[in-house]
Amino acid sequence: MNWQEVCEHPSLKDLPFKIELDELGRIIMSPVKLYHSFFQGEIGFLLRTLLKDGKTLQECAIKTRKGTKVADVAWVSSATWEKIKTEAEASIAPEICVEVISASNSKKEMLEKRKLYFEAGAKEVWLCNEQGEMQFFNAQQALSRSLLVPEFPEKVDI
Repeated sequence: MNWQEVCEHPSLKDLPFKIELDELGRIIMSPVKLYHSFFQGEIGFLLRTLLKDGKTLQECAIKTRKGTKVADVAWVSSATWEKIKTEAEASIAPEICVEVISASNSKKEMLEKRKLYFEAGAKEVWLCNEQGEMQFFNAQQALSRSLLVPEFPEKVDI
């Protein structure tokens, strides 16, 4: 399957899972807990508050060399948004891609997703753990704070 087919398939609408595609077009489903949804909403709100010239996206589908990956939250500049806004999956990754880490996510998986988002054009990738502690990365290294949003807190409180 490709992402367009997944989006249009009647039996896949309104599933209570996060869906992604692997490099073979197989569907990968991940259930999420309430804290995960909370952090998605709060991070999105903070991004909308701190960055005015762009869009905040929840569950942003991004085309990668290993299938469609879905960032929990993303922020995309107005310029990039104009290029991707009609696509089923972003052919260019948003500038900021955020993953809220679930108990089922491994370090290896998160490292691979970071790499794939950077390859697709992301400028920063952020990770939020189950306690709301944030980690910030650019393509070269871990950062003590976001370079794109230095005011973003190091911890998101529940």
